[in-house]
Amino acid sequence: MKKQLFALIGLGVLLATVSAYAQSAKLKADVPFEFVVAGRTMPKGEYTIRALDAIDHALSISGKGQNASIFLANSCISLKPVQTELVFHRYGDQYFLSEIWTAGNEAGYQLPKSRREAEVEMARKDTAEKVMVLAGLR
Repeated sequence: MKKQLFALIGLGVLLATVSAYAQSAKLKADVPFEFVVAGRTMPKGEYTIRALDAIDHALSISGKGQNASIFLANSCISLKPVQTELVFHRYGDQYFLSEIWTAGNEAGYQLPKSRREAEVEMARKDTAEKVMVLAGLR
């Protein structure tokens, strides 16, 4: 029983460390298409995404000449190595930001499916195609 407790505590410390690193990173990505995040349509262009230290799982995304948008994301873990990238769900010509990953981290961010994305998915009666956009750490 003690071994299991120590293993759980160790895992908790490891996840907290990984999460803290992922939250301190600032990502830059050039998104070549218009996309939706947290119900807001964003034009194509270069974006900076960073975690907000004051609010757990809150992220900020800003493009050149735009006010920053703040949205909440869930933590997720990958069982395989990841690269720094943004993952989008694509339905026809509509893109929805779905996941954010940072190379060297098993922990990433997953955005809940918005009402707008669910409506598009239902109207098209098909599943999303995943589209990855590489990003860089700054």
